[in-house]
Amino acid sequence: MFESVTIKDIAKALGVSTSTVSRALNGSYEIGTETKKLVLEYAEKINYRPNPIALSLKEQKSHSIGVVVCEVANDYFSQAINGIESIAYNRGYHVIITQTHESFDRESANVKHLLSRHVDGLLVSLSAQTTDTSQYKYLLDKGFPIVFFDRAAPDLNTHKVIANNFQGSFNGTEALINSGFTKIAHLTNSNNLLISHERFEGYKAALDKHGIEFRPEYLKHCNHGGMIHDEVETVLKELLALDDKPEAIFSGSDRLTISSMSILKKWSLKVPGDIAIAGFTNSDVVDLFDPPLTVVRQPAFQIGQMATEMLIKTIESKWPVEEFTTEKVDTQLIVRSSSVKAI
Repeated sequence: MFESVTIKDIAKALGVSTSTVSRALNGSYEIGTETKKLVLEYAEKINYRPNPIALSLKEQKSHSIGVVVCEVANDYFSQAINGIESIAYNRGYHVIITQTHESFDRESANVKHLLSRHVDGLLVSLSAQTTDTSQYKYLLDKGFPIVFFDRAAPDLNTHKVIANNFQGSFNGTEALINSGFTKIAHLTNSNNLLISHERFEGYKAALDKHGIEFRPEYLKHCNHGGMIHDEVETVLKELLALDDKPEAIFSGSDRLTISSMSILKKWSLKVPGDIAIAGFTNSDVVDLFDPPLTVVRQPAFQIGQMATEMLIKTIESKWPVEEFTTEKVDTQLIVRSSSVKAI
């Protein structure tokens, strides 16, 4: 079971009284500057956070779950959160949702805030900027329950629920190839994310299967995952300015797919006449686009449910959980006219 650091622990380590630690943490004028500095630096070093809610709870349980996602407005994550809540509330847990907006600093701050609220566990989907996962390793080493979903940290030993990114990307790229396209660009998220690598590998494998050479200039990363419109416009302009420009685009994320479609429409480019498009998205309205959009759809609601079940099982386990699984969930390819070569 996870045990948070207490004022008593700090007092014992520093050889001072608990009242001295408490006053130092509260900024009391009764404590000397040097002592106060000593306490505050040690508290920061061991990641101590006060637990105002937990203090009043007999079992030190808040019956709440912290969720860390890049953006609630993202179709995938809004559906995943619905899945999370459908399980959590039925099991007596409240859900506290935070957004990183693809910022590592905001992600770190969100995790610290959730810990200060004494959540019983975390459901995390990493930001596009995150390369340092040491805060999660620290918590996992202490026995704190964390489950990653969608964007997982490959180096951390804990439960994970992800889509079959390789197969989904392979299927989406092959749908374009089967329509007669051979010059296919790949627009994807930050290179920091494991999903970007898995989806690139799927795209490349589809090219390999059909004897199409991978062209590095056709691979474009958007480090903010499509949240910054100008970033998507810039990479699309770069692709369309190539001497041998692509005939089609396979997009590796929800935001990028929708943004690309709207930008191409704004530029009065015909889809699929001027350029075809297919990509990952969980938007419920893509069949209403002109033309309707070919998509790789992830079972976001199901992924949210599965991750929450895993987390609650870990939280409620009477013994330390030492065996972890990675659940890989199949995607669904829906072919529509945006990827079909005009005759």
